[in-house]
Amino acid sequence: MSKMSKMSTSATMLRTAVASARVVLRMPLDRTAGAIAGSSRTLSTRVRTGLSNELRRQAVPRLTLGRQQARTMFIQTETTPNEASLKFIPGVPVTNGGSHEFLDLRSALASPLATRLLTIDGVTGVFFGPDFVTCSRDESLSWNLLKPEVFAVLMEHFSSGAPLFKEGHANGSGAEDTRVLETDSEVVGMIKELLETRVRPAIMEDGGDIEYKGFDEPSGIVKLKLKGSCRGCSSSSVTLKNGIERMLMHYVPEVQAVEQVLDEEELIALDEFAKLEARLEKKAQEKKNDMSQYMSH
Repeated sequence: MSKMSKMSTSATMLRTAVASARVVLRMPLDRTAGAIAGSSRTLSTRVRTGLSNELRRQAVPRLTLGRQQARTMFIQTETTPNEASLKFIPGVPVTNGGSHEFLDLRSALASPLATRLLTIDGVTGVFFGPDFVTCSRDESLSWNLLKPEVFAVLMEHFSSGAPLFKEGHANGSGAEDTRVLETDSEVVGMIKELLETRVRPAIMEDGGDIEYKGFDEPSGIVKLKLKGSCRGCSSSSVTLKNGIERMLMHYVPEVQAVEQVLDEEELIALDEFAKLEARLEKKAQEKKNDMSQYMSH
């Protein structure tokens, strides 16, 4: 074989070897590319599925939480110095800073919540404070019987977001009785400021409120009306004399005394109570006389 023939054969073998190598190399690369493409599609599917599941997981708790909050609204209760009154704290604002009292269904017509509470058998009074509701009961019934009904009414109202008053009935942003007017004297202005900043917050802690009814300058007497749990409370006279009266006399020398202003209903109730006490005392005395006569024989 000539030298040229050997070189041609060698070149042909070399080209064949290179072509074979290219085929061998191309096959793993093709498989790898297919594997990568498949993995990419699988990863993309997993990512989309994961995001979808994550979005569902994020959405479901929000709805569930909302339902749980509506169902599990927690209303606290606090006792007051008046055993016939109980303070309910719903954990949300009740009024816009003022207070409102309802002693019968007629006065409660402007407030659906007050109307519903007063229709509960045994509830005799309703008082709205800035962040609480005070209910008063008939002394013949216990709070163990009344509390479940009051809880149900309060929870339904505050969970629904319904307004406290009907449209057209204003929910005042603060107490008007202690608002200092341009026509007020310096003494009256000081009295109102003390009542608003010192007395009212303490009274509201006990589920009640005070209402300024006037100041008689010649006698130096401040007239106040007690509301909420303070109404009819056995310790109200102590609150007036040892608390409010003493403080006002200390800061305003012109004040000589503090007197409670009673509604007509309260005057009637006190009169009836006095008559009842008199009858009971008379019966006790008659029984005592009968026993003494029996013992003498």
